[in-house]
Amino acid sequence: MPGTLADRRAAVRRNLQRQALPATAPRPPRAARRADRVDAQRDPLAKRQVREVYRQTGPVPTTAYVIGAVTGLLVMLGLVMVLSASSVSLVHQGASPWGYFVRQLLWAVLGTISLVTTMRVPYQRWRHWVRPGLAGAYGLMLLPFVPGLGLSRGGARAWVELGPFGFQPSEVLKLAVLLYCADLLTKRGDRMQFVRATLWPCLAVLGVSAALMLAQGDLGSAIVLGSIVLAVTFIGGAPMTPLSAAGGGMGLVGMAFVFSTEYRRERWTAFLDLAANRDHTGYQVWQGLVAIAGGGTTGVGVGAGRTKWGRLPLAHSDFIFAVAAEELGLVGVTAIIGAYMLFAFFGVKVALTAADRFGMLIAGGIAAWISVQAIINVGGVTGMMPLTGLTLPFMSFGGSSLFVTMTATGLLLSVARSSGASAPAVP
Repeated sequence: MPGTLADRRAAVRRNLQRQALPATAPRPPRAARRADRVDAQRDPLAKRQVREVYRQTGPVPTTAYVIGAVTGLLVMLGLVMVLSASSVSLVHQGASPWGYFVRQLLWAVLGTISLVTTMRVPYQRWRHWVRPGLAGAYGLMLLPFVPGLGLSRGGARAWVELGPFGFQPSEVLKLAVLLYCADLLTKRGDRMQFVRATLWPCLAVLGVSAALMLAQGDLGSAIVLGSIVLAVTFIGGAPMTPLSAAGGGMGLVGMAFVFSTEYRRERWTAFLDLAANRDHTGYQVWQGLVAIAGGGTTGVGVGAGRTKWGRLPLAHSDFIFAVAAEELGLVGVTAIIGAYMLFAFFGVKVALTAADRFGMLIAGGIAAWISVQAIINVGGVTGMMPLTGLTLPFMSFGGSSLFVTMTATGLLLSVARSSGASAPAVP
């Protein structure tokens, strides 16, 4: 048996072909493209061998361990911060101080199961479901407009509430659009210079998706989705001139949406003069800065923060970073930002070492997704950027956001596990 991983895979495939058909009967081209699936259906032994091909991806690389460790640490720290930030306000409301923590813990458990499952499933198999997944995500995006199901928060009608269960469909749509664009650009990788066949279909999907998000009043999710699509098309090799024009056009559409109402305009521009707006549109950010300043170098201690005692709205959600800065100080904030930088760095490294083009695009898109969303959240909380209402990935309270980002991380780990090996062909 040859020693290298590629040779072992080739040997297994040759064995499958010899078992499935007589040596004198050449395999037709169409059947050759579906060799793995057909052979697995005909012979139980061949089925086990095909599974072995998928499992033999070599030792798990260091990048996968780092990404998994960073994700686990951020999720666990987020659980602690959610409990610290929400317990006081819940007690004042006469509710259990453990309410938000238990819900976030449940979503973290479900997200862990999804992460492990997605990591163990070869990422190539998801290509069979990109179109149904996108259609299903569009269907979910219509639910917030249904009376009795849609829920409005902070001026955005972007949530669905089914009894005790609630979620944000735009989180699912981000992942669905990422997989669709990655699959499209993989199929048409040899035609990237023809923007009508590659860039335009991706922008069309982005346009429909962003329009649904803006109709819900969720500009932040539309910005993140635009960043994902631009990152995937850039990594895929789209020409820079039309790609830059598309980015500029998206910026103009976003600004037109912001300035379409006085409330959005004032909220968007409040960070330019927080001192003058600290009693109205800039109140949240100002209180967040007070919390950050009170943390000092080492923080006041977990649970000992004071700003969360009713002065900082959404302390457990959008402004979880401010609570962490107050209670953990500069040391804790540096560690948190460093964790996101590690995630981005190793996510890009996974993309560069991916086994195929589809894996490269998935990894690059997920790295851009988590990085851009973290930058926008931290920038808004610290008053350096407009406040968009985006959560901090892995840490903020929000079940659907945590579940989907952990699922996306599982996909990233699946790509990382296959790095340096030839991924099995998709029938």
